[in-house]
Amino acid sequence: MSGTAPLRLCANPFLRLSERFFYVTPKSLMTDQKAIEGCRRQDRISQKYLFDAYSDGMLMVCLRYVKHLPDAEEIMLNGFFNFYKSIDRFVYSHEKSIAGWLKKIMVNECLMFLRKAGSLKIIDEEHALEVSTDDGQIARMNASEIFKLVMTLPPGYRTVFNLFAIEGYTHKEIAAMLNITEGTSKSQLNKAKGILQKAMKQNETFYEK
Repeated sequence: MSGTAPLRLCANPFLRLSERFFYVTPKSLMTDQKAIEGCRRQDRISQKYLFDAYSDGMLMVCLRYVKHLPDAEEIMLNGFFNFYKSIDRFVYSHEKSIAGWLKKIMVNECLMFLRKAGSLKIIDEEHALEVSTDDGQIARMNASEIFKLVMTLPPGYRTVFNLFAIEGYTHKEIAAMLNITEGTSKSQLNKAKGILQKAMKQNETFYEK
């Protein structure tokens, strides 16, 4: 059979991870910047290129906030859908700008999901609870170890920890995002660190036996 294979037409090509296009553009002919230009024209090949390039990383972002894989996949797909819808507002400046923009969208999608699920009921605290923690101990752990321990945290602690320690938001920004006070954000972070430190010590004791 000669010629270019036709695209599979469907109402929402990103509805399921398995529902992909048959035709694949050679990577040597496509770049992130060209793909962005294509997405502005609603070109599905360009959309697929960016989806394939960034979906795995964005799924991991979602899994830091949402424990169940099916939920994380749905959030990630919704995030890409919103990314394509808002593509005209995106300004490509360097190779990391796409990942940064996508990550912000994914985090917002995760927060909306957690709110709807009633998992972000954080009680305001006027003052931050100071917890003595060894940040160096956390810094010495690899990404996989941190991920496993963070996922054991209650949703509120986990969300604040992710936003501050991993995404790099300030307590002022987190307070605005979660509709809490800065003191509450600091308290949630300190409590999360305390739980993580306790879990790390338990793990060390386990491996020493």
